[in-house]
Amino acid sequence: MNAIEIKGLEKRYDGFQLGSFDLTLPSGCIMGLVGENGAGKSTTIKLIMNAIGRDAGEISVLGVDNRSAEFRDVKEDIGVVLDEAYFPEVMSARNVGKVMALTYKNWDAASFEGYLKKFSITPDKIFKDYSRGMRMKLAIAAALSHGAKLLILDEATSGLDPVVRDEVLELFSDFTRDEEHSVLISSHIVSDLEKLCDYIAFLHQGRLMLCEEKDALLAEYCFARGTAAELDAIDRGSMIGRRDGRYGSEAIIRRAAAPAGLSLSPVSIEELFIFMVKEGGRQ
Repeated sequence: MNAIEIKGLEKRYDGFQLGSFDLTLPSGCIMGLVGENGAGKSTTIKLIMNAIGRDAGEISVLGVDNRSAEFRDVKEDIGVVLDEAYFPEVMSARNVGKVMALTYKNWDAASFEGYLKKFSITPDKIFKDYSRGMRMKLAIAAALSHGAKLLILDEATSGLDPVVRDEVLELFSDFTRDEEHSVLISSHIVSDLEKLCDYIAFLHQGRLMLCEEKDALLAEYCFARGTAAELDAIDRGSMIGRRDGRYGSEAIIRRAAAPAGLSLSPVSIEELFIFMVKEGGRQ
């Protein structure tokens, strides 16, 4: 069973349209959802959780249509962390635990207390006095403490210092060692996703530009550097984008299309997306 299946998804607003696109997150995997601000990442997450209605398409979460009556029960198995943490400002972390215990059948108080200690969260400090980073850590602690099978994370590492961010990424990675556990994480910190994810989905202006295995992407594409004439000889359909400068030209191309003798080097996911958006787009 796939953790998330999306087919023909569309959402329309005045001046913006998301989709139509298909997307599949296999069980036991982590998918990174990346794109510039306003690309549609948060809208996609809200649609998956049925927080807003879709205009077309189908969404299945943990094998259940997210508009069905059964989805209410499925939410027990989903841990959600949104870009803006959502606890009442007068509530302390200790009170959050008490409320969660009444909300989730499988709430694990000991696990929650363990995460509070791990993240150095003061149990009796009220939410309005937390920094953004502390708010995100509290939301992550809650999401990991009720036996979820699927984590849906919207900018969950935003506001965290590099050391804590690395610890959180390790927690997410450990979470998916259970083959029934999956993670969908949106972030503008592409280096985090490159380190963490099995799959990468790239949204740009409401369009899903790609959704592929990360390792396959990195193996398929590379940087090519040479003269303008050398790059002119490469099939444009095998080129993500190109930059011409005073001292030569460079492009991201399919490795298989590289002519013999051309200088090649590895490409990062971030470089791939920058070229895709700014230098002409995927062919």
